[in-house]
Amino acid sequence: MGKVKGKPGPLARRPDNSAFKQQRLPAWSPMLTANTVLPFFYFMALMCLLLGVWLLLTVQNTQEMKLDYTEAETCNECFEMRKNVSNANKPCTCTVNFMIDKPFKGDVFFYYGLRNFHQNLRRYMDSRDDGQTVGRKKNLKDPSSYCEPFLKDPSGRPIAPCGAVANSIFNDSFVLWYHHPNGRGEVPLMREGLTWYTDKYIKFRNPTTDNLTLAEVFEGTAPPPYWQKPVYKLDPSNPMNNGFINDDFIVWMREAAFPNFKKLYGILFRNDNPFTKGLPAGNYSIDITYNFPVQYFRGRKEVVLTTVTWFGGQNHFLPIAYLVTSSLILLTAVVLTVVWWKFGKDGKNMKE
Repeated sequence: MGKVKGKPGPLARRPDNSAFKQQRLPAWSPMLTANTVLPFFYFMALMCLLLGVWLLLTVQNTQEMKLDYTEAETCNECFEMRKNVSNANKPCTCTVNFMIDKPFKGDVFFYYGLRNFHQNLRRYMDSRDDGQTVGRKKNLKDPSSYCEPFLKDPSGRPIAPCGAVANSIFNDSFVLWYHHPNGRGEVPLMREGLTWYTDKYIKFRNPTTDNLTLAEVFEGTAPPPYWQKPVYKLDPSNPMNNGFINDDFIVWMREAAFPNFKKLYGILFRNDNPFTKGLPAGNYSIDITYNFPVQYFRGRKEVVLTTVTWFGGQNHFLPIAYLVTSSLILLTAVVLTVVWWKFGKDGKNMKE
């Protein structure tokens, strides 16, 4: 601040006599009157109402079917088998039948879902080594201590991939069948291209091979305790989909924010009849390789078939939020209008 020359004492600290420092610059301050505020409230209520209705109609154009197979039909036998830890490595398959009343038009996405599985616990989320999954050879043989107790196997070999997140990977597999008059045919699902681009090509990479096979690169490491095969054999049908760049592995490693979630398993391949336009109505069945136990956390397993729009899948939260907001704004506007009409329209009934 400037000082007034020749003025000792308290006046010496007074700001300069300028428009900026004395706050005399031109300013605009809106006059909030009923004639300006009430139309704005009604306009905002109308906008939220229109957005809510539009989004609700968009969401209702999606088709979705959820099928809980935890104890359904023959899966009940597998459910009972998985209660005993000693049966963890014993194979178990089951079949669940269902019917689609209306055809699913367009692209159809196949998800698996879990309930009451908390991937958002901090210690669980920290139990991983991003340096290892990005392909650093140093971390491959010497993982981060954050992976404890899934850091090394009993013989001292480093675990790859290490940590609780990788160890708990969802390992059920599915084959979807369509039952037509002449028998049944397998519904083709694309099992690649399920991940985010940044995950597939930046965050997850295999160690450099240097003319070695992937199995030789991972030599000296051990798979996680609950895995039935090593990371370099996750997809025997496609050698390019093994190791840390396996799509199913990457999808699982992106933790869910809520205990009830679904993750993408496959996308309908619409190249051959009768699936060129989507999934036709009719009878279907799913052959399930039942591996993932849910009894220990009182969870449930399900498969989800759904179509999508530009807005995404079937989620009613945002449309309902807009409609509720519109109702609250409209109610506020009506109350203010009544108060203004009764007390302040002419300014006669308002006390100073």
